[in-house]
Amino acid sequence: MAEFDVAVIGGGPGGYVAAIRAAQLGRSVCLIEKDQLGGTCLNRGCIPTKALVASTHALEMARRLAEFGVEIGGEGGEREVRARFDRMVGRKNQVVARLRAGVGFLLKKNKVTVIAGVGKLSGPGRVEVDAKDGPAEVKARDTIIATGSKPMLFQSFGYDGRAIITSDEALDSQDVPESLLIVGGGVIGCEFAFIFSSLGSQVTVVDIMPTVLPMEDPDSAAAVASSLKKRGIVVRTGVKIERIAAEGDGAVATLDGGERLAASRVLLSVGRKPNSEGLGLEDVGVQAGKRGEVVVNDRMATNVPGIYAIGDVVGKVMLAHVASAQGIVAAHNIAGGDRRMSYGAVPSAIFTSPEVASVGLNERQAKEEGFDVRVGKFPFTASGKALAMGEAEGFVKIIADGGTDRILGIHIVGPHATELIPEPTAAVRMKMTVAEFAKTIHAHPTLAEAIGEAAEAVHRMAIHV
Repeated sequence: MAEFDVAVIGGGPGGYVAAIRAAQLGRSVCLIEKDQLGGTCLNRGCIPTKALVASTHALEMARRLAEFGVEIGGEGGEREVRARFDRMVGRKNQVVARLRAGVGFLLKKNKVTVIAGVGKLSGPGRVEVDAKDGPAEVKARDTIIATGSKPMLFQSFGYDGRAIITSDEALDSQDVPESLLIVGGGVIGCEFAFIFSSLGSQVTVVDIMPTVLPMEDPDSAAAVASSLKKRGIVVRTGVKIERIAAEGDGAVATLDGGERLAASRVLLSVGRKPNSEGLGLEDVGVQAGKRGEVVVNDRMATNVPGIYAIGDVVGKVMLAHVASAQGIVAAHNIAGGDRRMSYGAVPSAIFTSPEVASVGLNERQAKEEGFDVRVGKFPFTASGKALAMGEAEGFVKIIADGGTDRILGIHIVGPHATELIPEPTAAVRMKMTVAEFAKTIHAHPTLAEAIGEAAEAVHRMAIHV
């Protein structure tokens, strides 16, 4: 029986980060991973989708070259700009492979023992491993569960991995469907809508909620819905699907009113659920919630001493960077620290076109919580840098409390919004006032100037609008 100070079950952005940090803090660590290092985020989620987003963005910019005074000529006249989806997928795979190798290198560098296999809690301080080279058992003083999540699949939605697929199959597609019905207008659904629309698919997005991106600020959601429609993407919200079935060379979704929507392919994007089955939680007495999530406190500890859980499996905020932050909290507490996980300033990043990023409360939430809401808004159409880039769609919106002037939330829709959100995240985390935040000098000409102008706009003092 191999013995370690810490055993981590799952090698995603929560698990491998926790393993490395625990090793940095002087613990002997093993990491048990049943599939590939990097988890869903690196192999079937964040990174591969962003690689495809980069390819489709390059495609769209190539189509707009004439706007920037650039002409591409050649024998026989102007060359056609066209997508080579097979090469886009190949590039995506190269990016993923390189990063996955990097994770393996970092684990090795930090002397983390990686065990390929399925881990299961088998008793106090023990993890049973169904390893590829035979069964084994690991003894560890502390264990971190980091098994992630998987797509939710409803029986009535007829998932078959061919005509009716999830994001896993969409990322490994070998062709671009003539038509694509996306069930779910959340983050994943909207990102894929823009990707496949750029590649030539006729895309329809259907959601039972009243709007796409329902968790975002209403203005942000409305901006994305408008952009989807401008691209010819059909958006059907407030619609319930009764069933989906493969039919002929495609699939058909039947709505609750009897209407039928046919498409070459249907992409299911209706949420994710924790990967907690088969972990042996009941055997060791670890408490789980109604959705199968592992219940933890703000130290990421379960109700059983010596067992921690992080990432999507705890069902808090299912984001890779949250999993990493939780992993660091757990590792420090295992090493004798007293760190607490806070979710008050967690940024979100959505890679639609335009991008969407946010942190803190949105306007609806702030009003529901009883704040005296003050709003400052600055459009990218008034940004010199955005106009120079040819990407002036969107805005920066700041939500503040009129009584204290404290910044409650910042929302960005526009070019490179996901890269602009760290400064607002720091402002929300530090509970800065609008007046103090507005004193920050932003370089000119930059997109970040819009953030400073939005802060001034809260007090009706913006210069350029």
